[in-house]
Amino acid sequence: MGAREVGLPERVPAGGLPPRVEIWEVGARDGLQNESSVVPVEVKLEFLDRLAGAGLTTLEATSFVHPKWVPQLADAEQLLAGLDRHDGVRYPVLVPNDRGLNRALEAGVDHIAIFASATETFAQRNLNSTFDDQFGMFEPVVARARKEGLEVRGYLSMCFGDPWEGVVDVEQVVRAGKRLLDFGCSQLSLGDTIGVATTNQVTRLIEAFGDTSALAVHFHDTYGQALANTEAALRAGVSTVDSSAGGLGGCPYAESATGNLATEDLVWLLEGLGVEHGVDLGKLVETSVWMAGQLGRPSPSRVVNALAG
Repeated sequence: MGAREVGLPERVPAGGLPPRVEIWEVGARDGLQNESSVVPVEVKLEFLDRLAGAGLTTLEATSFVHPKWVPQLADAEQLLAGLDRHDGVRYPVLVPNDRGLNRALEAGVDHIAIFASATETFAQRNLNSTFDDQFGMFEPVVARARKEGLEVRGYLSMCFGDPWEGVVDVEQVVRAGKRLLDFGCSQLSLGDTIGVATTNQVTRLIEAFGDTSALAVHFHDTYGQALANTEAALRAGVSTVDSSAGGLGGCPYAESATGNLATEDLVWLLEGLGVEHGVDLGKLVETSVWMAGQLGRPSPSRVVNALAG
């Protein structure tokens, strides 16, 4: 059952909104990385195949983080070797450093993402680096990736609040983000890693960047604000939104981080706003119900539960 079948209007005037939103689906990587039981690679491959079949065109497939830190993604090479790539679908992977880039290049990927921190404490805990020194680690990775013809996305964590430092200064986030863009990142994803952002914070931060063409947003739903924050970002000029099918995921390095914005919930919002997205909601719900069965627990997505009930 899709959104239109249960009474949403065909089109709502979309004043101040982008005509189309790119959904950056992170379920197979960010969604699964924190699972305590290892998900078989065959299940991950079917998950990616189903997501592509539902119309999603950017699927973050896996990560080349050291298996010691994220055991769930130790099968990255095996997964990419077995991937049935759909035409028109991108399969970016996350890399933490130069060694991760080597593995990504050997696996034949054409799109990577790096992850930086907007705060000192999270840089130390997540990257074993200082806030300033992290950029020295990333700059050569981005430069080499671009030289090899790869697209590079930059993730910036803790953009709104940090569990150790509290509210994060807007100008600090902007400085960090612009450094990543200056290195050669073609896109910058602003992360609400612990899900504490409010709509005013979102608007202020995006406006502080000025040019929104390279910005994306990544919200967690700890306080139930992910959808409201997403709409605020769209109205501020952002047109790429990260989400995770079924609301899977969190952050293994921030205990207070809960699930990502559910892709189904995002699609329902976009439908109501009259914003194009290209996703078959019925197929996506079926996919998340299937994955919930593989994981042995129900999906936290409100839309999944409403439409699959």
